[in-house]
Amino acid sequence: MTARFAVKSLDHLVLTVRSIPEAVTFYTTNLGMRHEVFTSPKDPSVERHALLFGSQKINLHLSGKEFEPKAQNVKPGSADLCFLTDENVEKVLQAFRDARIEVLEGSQVVERTGAVGKIRSVYVRDPDGNLIEISNYA
Repeated sequence: MTARFAVKSLDHLVLTVRSIPEAVTFYTTNLGMRHEVFTSPKDPSVERHALLFGSQKINLHLSGKEFEPKAQNVKPGSADLCFLTDENVEKVLQAFRDARIEVLEGSQVVERTGAVGKIRSVYVRDPDGNLIEISNYA
């Protein structure tokens, strides 16, 4: 069967979190993302939160107060995300160590395969337990 169309890129994704302030602090302080507050087109009185990086964003939903429509089985800590950086991953590793954030995989840089080739990665968890991989191409 042939697809009727093809997607070209990711615009945004949604993370369900236990605490919006904790998520915002982690991603802005440790990953250099920008926090944005915006309103819902359906209801301008509803305040929403997003984390922006590059030309993408992560919308944040507070667990138990998610916006519709949403994934069928939302749960904090169920995501596994890989972000690319232009920074040397050894510097990323050191930044996490300096921030006293536990680094997984033996607290070292590991080699993996990304979407377009070999990558070098550092793994940590965000405040909700989501697996966060920071990588650059080898």
